[in-house]
Parts: sequence; structure tokens; C-alpha cells
Amino acid sequence: MIPMIIGLTGSIATGKSTVSRMLKQKGYPIVDADEISRLVVEPGSSVLSEIAQTFGEEVLLPDGSLNREKLGNLIFNNEEQRKKLNGIIHPAVRQEMIRQKEEWLEKGANTIIMDIPLLFESKLQSYVDKIIVVSATPAVQKERLIARNRYSAEEADARINSQLPIVEKEKGADAVITNDGTLDETEKQLNEILAKWDAKL
Repeated sequence: MIPMIIGLTGSIATGKSTVSRMLKQKGYPIVDADEISRLVVEPGSSVLSEIAQTFGEEVLLPDGSLNREKLGNLIFNNEEQRKKLNGIIHPAVRQEMIRQKEEWLEKGANTIIMDIPLLFESKLQSYVDKIIVVSATPAVQKERLIARNRYSAEEADARINSQLPIVEKEKGADAVITNDGTLDETEKQLNEILAKWDAKL
């Protein structure tokens, strides 16, 4: 059997992490791009020292770890600085994602989930065989962001609008999970997709 690589993506507050957790509980190996982006900037890493050289030592906390808030503020409304940061982090993240995927393949995994929030934005479709997009209406996204992150309505809108619209992502998906309802409804959709694709463990 040829192993299948499934890309899992969504947008902010659509519930992608919830679906990722469900897959993990079912026993699927997960290559998590967010986790890897935290891993590659750990104190002592070459990526972190390059970030400090580029953006200044003030993006480091006293213990030598990354001050995400400070860095986030520097790049949030500055396209050029954001590109600089992505140019440092993205290659390292991709390298580690591929390494983890290969490791799972060597262990004999039949299906590997690559959880990549910016799958379309980073044009990583070639990394996967199938794509699941976890979707929710902008109203639900906004409601969740305000509840979860205590954002104001304006901040929530700004975060949602800074990403590729979810309808655009849906166009590039092989399957869409509509995550506006209950967890049971979400899991039912997930199970149907896995059965249809014959996604063996």
C-alpha cells in the first residue's frame, strides 16, 4: 500500500486544532507545523540567533527565548519585516516537516497528517496527496476569537482579514469539514472522509 499524506488546514478560529486532536486520538501520526515553528526557534537554535541578528536583541526575553509579542508587534503591520522573518523561519520549518514525515514513513505509517495552517499561503500543496480544509463562517470565527483571545470586534476582523479567505481555501480542498456545529457533527464528517479515502493507520 502506498502511504497517503493528508494536509490539514483551515483559518484562524475555524477549529483546525480540534480536528487535529481528533486525528491524534485516533492514532494518526501528526506532523504539526505550528509545533515545529516553536521548535526551530528554541534558545540556542541557529534560527533564533538569525532572528536576533535581523531584528535586534530586544526580540529576546531575559532567559534567551523569543519574545513573540515583541516580534509580533514588529511584523504585524509591516509586510517587509514579515517577509524577512518568514524567509528565516519557513525554510527551517519545511526541512523539519519533511524530516518528521520521512521518519514516520520509515516506521511504516500508512497515513500521515501534515497539520499546516498556512498550507495555501505558503504554497505547500505539493507536500501532500489530499487536503482537508476545516471551515467555519466568518461570524463564527469572529465569535470564537472574541471569546478565546478576548479580542475586540475590530481586532478579530483584522486577524481574519489578514488571512486568505476561507472560501478560497475551500476551492483548493479535496474535502471540507464544516465546523460551525457540535464536536460530534465535526467528528462525523471527519470519519466519513477517512473512510472514503481509506486512510489506514
